[in-house]
Amino acid sequence: MRVRPHLADERGSSPVEFVLVGALLTALTLAVLQVALAVYVRNVVHDAAVEGAHYAALADTGPADGVARTQAVITRAVGAAYADDITIGADDSLGHPSVVVRVRTTLPVLGLIGVPYGLEVEARAPAETFGED
Repeated sequence: MRVRPHLADERGSSPVEFVLVGALLTALTLAVLQVALAVYVRNVVHDAAVEGAHYAALADTGPADGVARTQAVITRAVGAAYADDITIGADDSLGHPSVVVRVRTTLPVLGLIGVPYGLEVEARAPAETFGED
């Protein structure tokens, strides 16, 4: 019956527990930071689409100006790789002429590396015209 005292001995278990719990907490912290980065990229891309739609909807600008503004905002905030697929168009689905900007970009999964075209946002702005009521 000399085996039982050796099984009840807990010497040396603290470093192992520390490593296991530390690895779990580190993984959890990195996962939370990655989700925060993905939300940040989504918000930046959406705000850039809104900015581009509002700029393109002005009476003295055109769709190309809205695309350029959207690209500039995204490039400044998260990089040019996220500003590749930007489309712009017109829409009357809300009962008045609108400008629609759609951005498809990478959804970051590991740092800024992620799923290509995994994130799509759309923004609308009412079209402005000269002299019409």
